[in-house]
Amino acid sequence: MMAPKATGTATGTRISIFPLSGVILFPGMQLPLHLFEPRYRALMKDALARDRRIGMIQPQRPVEGAPLYSIGCLGKIGEFEALDDGGFNVVLEGEARFRMNRELDAATPFRQIDAELLGEPADEVLAAIERAGFEREARRFADSQGYRVDWESVARLDDVSLINGVSQIAPFDSAAKQALLEAEGINQRCELLVQLMQFFGKRDSDDDRVTLQ
Repeated sequence: MMAPKATGTATGTRISIFPLSGVILFPGMQLPLHLFEPRYRALMKDALARDRRIGMIQPQRPVEGAPLYSIGCLGKIGEFEALDDGGFNVVLEGEARFRMNRELDAATPFRQIDAELLGEPADEVLAAIERAGFEREARRFADSQGYRVDWESVARLDDVSLINGVSQIAPFDSAAKQALLEAEGINQRCELLVQLMQFFGKRDSDDDRVTLQ
């Protein structure tokens, strides 16, 4: 895969960001978004005029201007639709994780950061016993949550697409999702996913919502 283009700064890469709690993007995955706030309409227009890239990163708290987690993912704008109300429907295609160095003092209505792009290990695979254990736990979790899953399609996925895809869409809280994004490699991510499915699959007698926060 070609390295993503980026706007350089004195220390790293300048990335315009969309901070969104509970939402993560992984390299090789797609993320559909609906952009309607004026600042994110501006973000979209700016990205289309430059390199078509937007950084997805979670705030540490779901409040305006909250500090950001250190790890996010750079996405390239794929398909998009400009809406009559000025908003956009867009599909971001994950390219590379990044580590934030600092937030920039930007004049734009959207936030910008200085970051370092992170390389991903090439040709990662799970051991057969890891893959089997993951699929077994995933079936248990899906059954406990009442999800319908096309397991034949799941079986055809390569290891990276399977682990990163489940990590991105799993119904965990923002802290758990961030831990998955920060995990180094699919082996570590797979192990953490199994632990999280076991944890979140448990139902509290008073409240069926379970959280790591």
